[in-house]
Amino acid sequence: MSGHSKWATTKHKKAAIDAKRGKLFARLIKNIEVAARTGGGDPGGNPTLYDAIQKAKKSSVPNDNIDRAVKRGSGLEAGGADWQTIMYEGYGPNGVALLIECLTDNRNRAATEVRVALTRNGGNLADAGSVAYMFTRKGQVLVPKNTLTEDDVLGAVLDAGAEEVNDLGESFEVISESTDLVGVREALQKSGIDYESAESTFVPSVQVALDEEGARKVFKLIDALDDCDDVQNVYANFDVSDDVMAAIDA
Repeated sequence: MSGHSKWATTKHKKAAIDAKRGKLFARLIKNIEVAARTGGGDPGGNPTLYDAIQKAKKSSVPNDNIDRAVKRGSGLEAGGADWQTIMYEGYGPNGVALLIECLTDNRNRAATEVRVALTRNGGNLADAGSVAYMFTRKGQVLVPKNTLTEDDVLGAVLDAGAEEVNDLGESFEVISESTDLVGVREALQKSGIDYESAESTFVPSVQVALDEEGARKVFKLIDALDDCDDVQNVYANFDVSDDVMAAIDA
C-alpha cells in the first residue's frame, strides 16, 4: 500500500494548488450533494455528510458552495442533479487492476469517457466482478504529521477499531473497517489530533510491483481517468517503491 498511498497523497496535495483545483472542488461538491440526498442534510446525524464537508473545507472549498450543495442534496434548493454511482473495472499497463468510481448524471457519457481514457493509455475495461474481488472496502483517515509520532496516532485510534497506521512521509494513514471509520475519526478528535480527511476507500489484497517505466505508464493512465468529469476516484493495486518514486519525482 505504501507506494500507492504516498502517490495518492502527493496527488491530492498537488491537486489543491494547481489547475485541477476547479475539478477537485466539483468532485467534493458532488460528494456533499449525494451524502445529503442519501442521509439527510444534518451533518450531526449523517457521518458521511460530515466527512464530505470536512474534506471540502480542508481543500478550501468556499462555505457558500458547501451550504448550497447541502441544500440542493437535501431538497431545500432546486438544481440538484440525479447523481448515480457506477463502478467500472479494468486493467492498466503491467496487469494493474483498476476500480474506477464514477458519480454521473449520464451513464453513457461516463462509460465512453472511461473506455477512451483506458484504451488510449494501455488499459482496457474488464467484465464486472473480474477485478472487484481483489479489493476490500476500508475506512481511511489521513493525519498530517506535524509533531506527531506513529505511537501518538496509534494510541489514539487502537481501541476505536484501527487495523494499521502507515507512515506516508508527510502524513500517517489510519486503516480500519469501513464500519469503524466514524469511531476512528471521533477518537482522533477526542485526542485533539487534527486529520486531513476521513473516507471509505478500496484497499487491494494483492499488489503489482512496478519499475519506473511501468509506474510512469500507470500514472499517465490514472491522470487520464482523473481528467474525466464523471470519475470521482480511481483505486489500483500497484506498489511503487520509494526509490522509483524518487526517480519519477526527479
